Amino acid sequence: MKHYLLFYTDLVDGYVELRAQYREQHLALARAAVERNELILGGALDEPVDGAVLLFQGEGPEVAEDFAKHDPYVANGLVKTWFVRPWVTVVGENAAHPITTTDGSA
Repeated sequence: MKHYLLFYTDLVDGYVELRAQYREQHLALARAAVERNELILGGALDEPVDGAVLLFQGEGPEVAEDFAKHDPYVANGLVKTWFVRPWVTVVGENAAHPITTTDGSA
């Protein structure tokens, strides 16, 4: 499994208020992704609320891309820009590429 970060940027003005009407659909989509063991963590950036970051795991970036394409926040124009970046995780219990020695080897 590899890790992928989904970034939501360039939110519409009034995002916090506007998202309320789509929030339950968005959270249902997120919960379903958690149940499939695809979404690990996700949430809005705060102070100010000007984006969001979601951490996915899967064999390819499609797991995160498909989420964004079906997210009502994106589909209804609240999130104007999103992108996915691979994240090479090396430390922590769920690291995809654990490094356990000081010379960088596993």
